Amino acid sequence: MEEKSNLYKKEAMLAAKESVQKDIEKFQEETKERRQELLRLEQKLTKREEQLEDKIQETEQKEAEVQKKKDELLDKEDYLAELVQKQMSELERISGMTSEEAKHLLMEQLKSDLQQEANALIKENENYIKEVSNERAKEILTGVMQRCAIDHVVESTVSSVSLPSDEMKGRIIGREGRNIRTLETLTGVDLIIDDTPEAVVLSCFDPVRREIAKLALEKLVADGRIHPVRIEEMVEKARVEIEQKIKQEGENAAMEMGIMNLNKELIKTLGRLYYRTSYGQNVLLHSLEVGQIAGMLAAELGANVKIAKRAGLLHDIGKAVDQTQEGTHIELGVELARKYGEREEIIHAIEAHHDDVTANTIEAVLVKLADAVSAGRPGSRRDTLEIYIKRLQKLEEIALSYEGIKQSFAVQAGREVRVIVQPDKFDDAGSARLAREIAKRIEEELDYPGQIRVTVVREIRTTELAK
Repeated sequence: MEEKSNLYKKEAMLAAKESVQKDIEKFQEETKERRQELLRLEQKLTKREEQLEDKIQETEQKEAEVQKKKDELLDKEDYLAELVQKQMSELERISGMTSEEAKHLLMEQLKSDLQQEANALIKENENYIKEVSNERAKEILTGVMQRCAIDHVVESTVSSVSLPSDEMKGRIIGREGRNIRTLETLTGVDLIIDDTPEAVVLSCFDPVRREIAKLALEKLVADGRIHPVRIEEMVEKARVEIEQKIKQEGENAAMEMGIMNLNKELIKTLGRLYYRTSYGQNVLLHSLEVGQIAGMLAAELGANVKIAKRAGLLHDIGKAVDQTQEGTHIELGVELARKYGEREEIIHAIEAHHDDVTANTIEAVLVKLADAVSAGRPGSRRDTLEIYIKRLQKLEEIALSYEGIKQSFAVQAGREVRVIVQPDKFDDAGSARLAREIAKRIEEELDYPGQIRVTVVREIRTTELAK
């Protein structure tokens, strides 16, 4: 037993020695490989160091050459300066003038020649502009207006909903009027149920609320179940649909104008103009038309087409919120544009399109012009015939109320009144004073969109007969 134990010990010792021997050999081999690797790296670094030293020497040589050339150039520069100075001294001696006096004389002569040429060019250009500007402007505007045709709708503050029968009116009113009260409360719209057969009239100044109420009522009539809970559901569905429609109209308008980076909130606000009208003109369609006209004018004149289109589309954006917020549509439009990160060129065009500030960019002037063209074209803005005729008559009556007036004519769809005076009762100063007084009375007594021009004509004619 003891012999076996000793035998095992010897075998274990031998195995341990063999293992240690193998580890020693492996370590020695790894050490040898690492030494070889370090030797290779050392050789590589030595080679790089030699290359760097060569480059340093080469660089030093080039620097020495550059310095040498620089010194040569400085010597030549001094030599040339000395030659120039000798020439100047010789020229001064020959001409009897100093260099400063010669420069002054030359500049004066040059200024005189340039001034004469400039005066001639100015006169030539003025004559040319007078000859062609009016015709060219008419051609551009006519071409632009013919290329742009936008539909218009008549303004209305009421909508009607058709009913399958008059029996439905009682269901809309509900027991003790609870249905109609719920609908009016939720939508803010007045329901007028009168003797009109198979129809209900909705009245509200806010076109979006009116459209929501109309859509909700149509859904209720089609469904047949009319009670307060159902009314709430249908009004909410109609509100969601109208919001989607508003967003879609705003996106369509932006896409049509080629504007791809408009703020999402500004797109929604723009879409609200689809339900907004001004003097019978749909404001969104008007904005599209202004953007198109301004863009085409900008293209004709070489201005920035993108800025003109964008400003034209957004110039009336304030009208989307002017019924619910304080301020003019221009102030609100500027505030919205600035809030949603529009550029200053766009904001300025919005602010200047009704002369609240002076337009100082060509794009702002073009937006102002396009707005006037869109609003002033025949059929774009519609009043009732009676209101229109009364306004024209009132304009002429105001002018004729002054003593010494021969005739008065309201022209250009009521945008201008021409007053012909008796020349012996008004001098030039009196004519100007009369124009101011008539304009002031028109401002005080009439309500009208835009501006009305007052033109006083004082004509003196002298006739002699040759016998």
